[in-house]
This record gives sequence, C-alpha cells and structure tokens, in this order.
Amino acid sequence: MGLRENAAAAAGRTLAADEQHEYEQDPEQETYVDLMAGYEPGDGDPEMVPVHLAWLRVRKEIRAIAKGEQYNAAGTRYNFRGVDTVVNTFGPVTLKHGINVFPVEVDATYRDTTTSKGNKMRECTVTVSWMVLGPKGDALPMLLKSQGEALDSADKGTAKAQSVALRVLLLSAGLTPTHDKDPDASHVERGNEAPARSAESYRDEILDKKTSQGRLQQIGYELSNLQMMNRQVQNETGEMETLGSLGRRIHAERSGGGQ
Repeated sequence: MGLRENAAAAAGRTLAADEQHEYEQDPEQETYVDLMAGYEPGDGDPEMVPVHLAWLRVRKEIRAIAKGEQYNAAGTRYNFRGVDTVVNTFGPVTLKHGINVFPVEVDATYRDTTTSKGNKMRECTVTVSWMVLGPKGDALPMLLKSQGEALDSADKGTAKAQSVALRVLLLSAGLTPTHDKDPDASHVERGNEAPARSAESYRDEILDKKTSQGRLQQIGYELSNLQMMNRQVQNETGEMETLGSLGRRIHAERSGGGQ
C-alpha cells in the first residue's frame, strides 16, 4: 500500500479506480536513461571508451615531460617542470581522448609570513579533490586528491596553489617520467689510489731522526684516523710496542721530555 492509499484509509475511505490509476507510478520512470546511448561520434570526436581506457591512452601518448625549465636566483639553482608546461602538454591530449578534469572540492588554509628581506607575504596551502570524467560521461571510481602551496603578496595565492595542485595531479596520476639520466646509468672507474701504509712504514718514519716534531704529531693524527694507534710493531730495541706508544715516546725524547 502506498502513501496515498494509507492516507485514504486513515480518512476512512478507499481510493477510486481512476484515482489509483492517476497516481500509479510509471515503471519506465524508474529505468536509468543513458544520455549517451544514441550518441555517434562525429569527425574529430573522441572514441567512446571507458574513462580508465581513455586515461591510459593519454598516458601512452604523453610518455614523458622533461625538466626543461630552470630556477636560478638567490644562489639556488634547479630544474623543474612548470605548471604551464604540464598543462600545455596534457591539455590537447586529454581533449583528444575526451578526458575532463574538474575540481569538485577545495580545502584551503592561509598563513601570513615574510620573506628574508622583510616583505609581507601570504601563504596558501590547498587540498583539491578532482573528478576525472571520460568521453562516455563515466568517472574514475574515486576522487583524486592533490595539494599545492604558494606565496603571494596580493590576492593570487589561492589561484597559484590550485595551479600547483593541478600540476601535481597530472604528473602523479599520469605517472609522468622526466627521462632524466638515471644516476645508476653512469659508472666511474676509480683511479689507482695510494695503497694503505703498513704499520712498519709508520714505525720506520717515527724512528727516523730526520722526522720533525710537527710530522710526528701529524703521524699521530693519521694513526688515530686509521685506527692504527694500538697496532703492535717491533721498536728500536727489538721489543713489541704499539705505534701510539712509540710515537709519544719518541716525540717526548726529541723534545727533551724524556731526559
């Protein structure tokens, strides 16, 4: 029994046959209507494929975006892929394959700050939820989110931050490589390095009367860095002694401390 039948029963009457027919719901109205069912692509229109396939075709066509722009100011220098470069690359290709990207929710926060020169700026950080639609009107099964951050001295911080968020979305969802040279692709052969000195060679230099006091101190630093201070060697009397002890003793004797 429907709402109208219930209302009639509560009033102590029943609906007439014509009233029942008048308010009977047409079952065809409950049927989903596909607005694209009769659509036939014209010249230049995208192929009517599901959104995930259309997005895959976009990725296959773009392949990579190099870091062709350079920031060089205040002693800082690096390469990057700017917003305009990314949007100009994705724009025509998404249009070709019928992909639409819409921001459906923007969550922004603001903070006042200053530059190193004392100029007042406003920082804007946004989290944007995006809907990606395909040529058939179907959407990816979840909203995609990306963040952007920007500084501005006037009223453009929010727009800048959203532009950065769009760049992040396109590069991330597109898995867009840079085609920069992989660090592992280069191999450098090391030159012939001087072999590590033996404990005996240090002993001979310490015992050499031509070795200066300054050089003896330097040998002590080298032995400490090489963790060889406790290495045992045969001293000038034929006894076993550590290099550290030998060096300190010889240094003291030559400076008059051992007399």
